[in-house]
Amino acid sequence: MARFLVIRLSALGDVAISVPLISALAEQYPEHDFTVLSQPKMAGLFDACPSNVYFYEADIYGKHKGFFGLYRLFREIGAKNVDIICDIHDVIRTRIICFFFSLHGIPLFRIHKERENRRRLTRRKKKKLVRLTTSFQHYRNVFDKAGFLLNDFNTRPKMEPSRMLLPEMEKIVGIKQTYWLGFAPFARHKAKMYPLVKFEEVLACFAADDRFTVYLFGGGKDEMVQMQKWKTTYPAVKLPCCNGISEEIRLISCLDLMVTMDSANMHLGSLAHTPVISIWGATHPYAGFYGLFQPEENAVQLPLSCRPCSIFGNKPCYRNDYACLNEIRPKQLIEAIYQACGLSTGIPDF
Repeated sequence: MARFLVIRLSALGDVAISVPLISALAEQYPEHDFTVLSQPKMAGLFDACPSNVYFYEADIYGKHKGFFGLYRLFREIGAKNVDIICDIHDVIRTRIICFFFSLHGIPLFRIHKERENRRRLTRRKKKKLVRLTTSFQHYRNVFDKAGFLLNDFNTRPKMEPSRMLLPEMEKIVGIKQTYWLGFAPFARHKAKMYPLVKFEEVLACFAADDRFTVYLFGGGKDEMVQMQKWKTTYPAVKLPCCNGISEEIRLISCLDLMVTMDSANMHLGSLAHTPVISIWGATHPYAGFYGLFQPEENAVQLPLSCRPCSIFGNKPCYRNDYACLNEIRPKQLIEAIYQACGLSTGIPDF
């Protein structure tokens, strides 16, 4: 039996991408144990994994903060409890953790991030719009190098609402008699977020269409304030009601469609096998962070020569107009949602 330590400390979407891979590996290699090291808030992502997948909390802002905190984390895990390390993050913190384990001769396999190719993709001049390796494949390559190849993972799962989990969610949110549509309009960076004024036009359309029940997703303080304002204006919409990320994923799995930015919710939708329409601004699906198994036609984006100007969307627009987002018309997004649901604006077909 081999005991894997898989390290990915952040961010939520990136950790979510790893879940199907780790789950599939655990099923293929039931004789081995896979311990995921990440922040406490990520634990719920792995609730549905096989029994040989474990989660260990890295409190990197508390007792595991800084060099000595990471050493404490290493001592807690214990070198004797780890046979192979897979670092699928490769940041300073993970390198420090891996250093401590390396002193005990534990084999280490680390992700290769194609940093030079990313620079070529986002440079202003002589940009080469080429498809980079996906994050999922980067993670998979780490295990390949360790000698644990994943078989039979090329079949695309069916993206549709979960019938198995629906009875459980109906006890919480009510009987499903309409199309369930989820909106996650927020992102960490301005260059990745559709203007809220334009988004409200989209929200107003579906809040008024009695074929739909609209669920809003977001968790930050400012996000909750904004969603409460929309709730006041459009009483039919539903605010976040889930107790933890595990329950949120179960609700997302029951949606007919999720509409997100290039954000963690796009990956949660993919993890839940729910169709996702994603809106792209400064970033681009070619950078390798597109939702796993989502059809490419579900990416709403403009063919601007300046895109992508950022891999993570954390840079300000050098044109100062954020045209990549501002020029996406609400009507374009509304039409894409109706098309994805197989509906017109005519008579409901329920």
